[in-house]
Amino acid sequence: MAESESVGAMPHSRRSILGAVIRRSGPHVIEASVIPAVLFYGCLVGIGLHAAYLGVLAWSFGAFALRVCRGRSVPPLLVLTMIGISVRTVVAIISGSSFVYFVQPVLSTVAMSLVFLGSVVIGRPLIATLAHEFWPLTPEDTSCPGVNRLFRDLTVLWAGINLATAVTTMLLLTFLPLAAFVAVKQVAGLAITSAGVYITVSASLRMAKRENLASLYPAT
Repeated sequence: MAESESVGAMPHSRRSILGAVIRRSGPHVIEASVIPAVLFYGCLVGIGLHAAYLGVLAWSFGAFALRVCRGRSVPPLLVLTMIGISVRTVVAIISGSSFVYFVQPVLSTVAMSLVFLGSVVIGRPLIATLAHEFWPLTPEDTSCPGVNRLFRDLTVLWAGINLATAVTTMLLLTFLPLAAFVAVKQVAGLAITSAGVYITVSASLRMAKRENLASLYPAT
């Protein structure tokens, strides 16, 4: 197939790729992150702190059980969220500290940032592994030097995104009242992640056009 035919067959733009990412990951983010945050805030303001803990925990287990009963696949993000919330709830109730409840995911985010950076140091950028989950890449694509440089750069980027999220969350947790923290943290986290997704898509399209990867860059 000629290059022009390949490009015409798969015309991609920044808007179309961002739309595809949102359609694919948006429902999982809402289920595993947005709804628990809204539920926690509502229970905290309306009933109390322990009700907020248990409300979020019940939602996570309920969402998991509903998917299993219906024979639907369980997103990894939901499983990780369920496990994380279970551990956080037990530790927070035992310690009697809401600070402990929220500082645990901060530490996990810092650890993830270090994992991203470590994968670059050992020459196996983590984004190279994750990329196939979001876009069909051929062996020819992944052998391209420009693609490998992009994988390395994006891995460093997402290490920074995770670190920025952790620092922002810690600052908000330190200086804001609990109810305000819950609300602002969710907005700030989504904003940071959205910026990272936008930069990722933009950098990928620029690289694809520069390296003449006809299956990825927009038709002209």
